Amino acid sequence: FARRPDAVTKWLASTGLSGRYPVDNFSGFATRKFDAVINFVGVGNPAKAVALGKSIFDITLKFDEMVLDYLQTNPTCRYLFLSSGAAYGSSFQEPAERNTPATIPINYLTPQDWYGVAKLHAECRHRAHPDFPIIDIRVFNYFSHTQDISARFLIMDILRAIRDNSVLKTSFENIVRDFLHPSDFYQLINLILSAPTINMVVDCYSKAQVDKLSLLAVMKREFALHYEITELDQRLNATGSKLNYYSRNTVAADLGYRPALSSLDGILKESVMMLNGFGLYHLNFNP
Repeated sequence: FARRPDAVTKWLASTGLSGRYPVDNFSGFATRKFDAVINFVGVGNPAKAVALGKSIFDITLKFDEMVLDYLQTNPTCRYLFLSSGAAYGSSFQEPAERNTPATIPINYLTPQDWYGVAKLHAECRHRAHPDFPIIDIRVFNYFSHTQDISARFLIMDILRAIRDNSVLKTSFENIVRDFLHPSDFYQLINLILSAPTINMVVDCYSKAQVDKLSLLAVMKREFALHYEITELDQRLNATGSKLNYYSRNTVAADLGYRPALSSLDGILKESVMMLNGFGLYHLNFNP
């Protein structure tokens, strides 16, 4: 089910999955029987998050309530909600821990806070239904070769510069990020679906994080990235600047989760596949 079925159908075609999965709008959702519902509705592009503005509250609430209403008559259906590390707030001077509180500048809210607050509100609604099997999955950074290369994420800025043989300009701020690979995300989803029913939240994490300067150096070595360190940061910070945007909250390990790939390993694997699509080949990965 999707808000824009045509867009999903087009994406399935672009990934070679046409015909494997039915696509429809939400009009018939409540009449069907499901073992599990995974709610991905939202926005996965910083530029789109900015464009949505306050609408993110209404969109998140509308589709979350749709599933919560469904659970009222289908209480054994598992509900997996894609939350975000932004639910912790905008303060990431240190990475999140198991006891890290959410921090919201309640007297100085800005549009950059809205996305995280919308996710936090959803998580609060879910904890208010302790008898429902709801698991919130906080994604910090995720990278797949099937993503839109035009999105305004650092990794996409890097790949566009490689594709276009242009110079990436970035600030000296050495941010740290944790990129989840699709295979580890798949592992986590399967573990959640097979675990005993529970109402909880898990943070996503890879085998190891990566800092920006290390990432740039590797992408220069492996893909001939050209980059320049400047005083101005040209990234689009839709949810605020975060120095250490990752989590050390490893409660997912209690479900048996063991990430196989580090952030750097996953980025290299997916970058090769994405750049292959533009006719750029890497000798080490494409002998």
